[in-house]
Amino acid sequence: MGNSTATTDLDVALEKHRTELTGYCYRMLGSSFEAEDAVQDTLVRAWRSYDRFEGRSSLRSWLYRIATNVCLDMLRAGNKRARPMDLSESTPLAQAALAPRPDNTWLEPMPDARVLPTVEDPAEAAVAKESVRLAFMAALQQLPPKQRAVLILREVLAWKASEVAELLDTTVASVNSALQRARATLSEREASGANAAVSDPLDEEQKKLLERYVAAFEGYDMTALTALLHEDAVMTMPPFDLWLTGHDDITGFMTTLGSACEGSRLLPVQVNGLPGFAQYKPDPEKGGYTPWSIQVLEISDGRLTGFHFYLDTQRWFPLFDLPLHLDGEVDEVEQGA
Repeated sequence: MGNSTATTDLDVALEKHRTELTGYCYRMLGSSFEAEDAVQDTLVRAWRSYDRFEGRSSLRSWLYRIATNVCLDMLRAGNKRARPMDLSESTPLAQAALAPRPDNTWLEPMPDARVLPTVEDPAEAAVAKESVRLAFMAALQQLPPKQRAVLILREVLAWKASEVAELLDTTVASVNSALQRARATLSEREASGANAAVSDPLDEEQKKLLERYVAAFEGYDMTALTALLHEDAVMTMPPFDLWLTGHDDITGFMTTLGSACEGSRLLPVQVNGLPGFAQYKPDPEKGGYTPWSIQVLEISDGRLTGFHFYLDTQRWFPLFDLPLHLDGEVDEVEQGA
């Protein structure tokens, strides 16, 4: 590697790509933690083999080649991450039971800041955000790994077919064919109503909807909450496989099995290109508030169509750089999203 200056320069050059590579690996793997592991592995491999990098491609495309291979190796285990509604039918409230499944079952949430690099072009930023939304991420998980890579590289990152073919050591014809098949699978899912319409940035109506949601949730006002929910709204709570449909079952759950959430406080977070909140519920032992979930909200036609509670607080709150306890009133905490 020569001298320490060259080493530092290489570290800086590699580090510049961390956020976009994390976004790529996250879309490939559906797991926040596996994505970060994959990127770390990619950067270590690049660092170790840099003397064999002959500059035939850009450093960026070389890193994507390594990252793709790392992800494809990780995906050989055959695990597809999913949302509760990808795995089972909706449960009526009367039969609701909280049965957890292993962590590696679930599509995981991700803070925007870790996967969305800052870009000047608003259209490019909007595509990047849409491509980490839960519905799109869940659809990606249905694709075979190579099709997934082709779709992300072509449609999200706007690579040319020839560049993707070179990266995957294949032909342009096979890249185009994989892209066609991947698009067909995604359009079938879109037809079944998999998409949430959230504008970027949020429009005034959506901001007001979120303000009303915070007031309704913190006040545990089920009448106000019902008014904000689409009649077919869906509520999920990974790691539990239970999911509920419709405002009656959702509010019914919140006042029975979920009644401990009454008195919660919400702090805004940017998650999966969607509005979200860190939910803290009252801590009867220590006082103040204890972490309960990362909420991810889906909005369509002026109503909430989905809200997803990720309950593994020991994993999620550190990932979002959130405190593991709140003293007293939330107003004392910086509410910056």
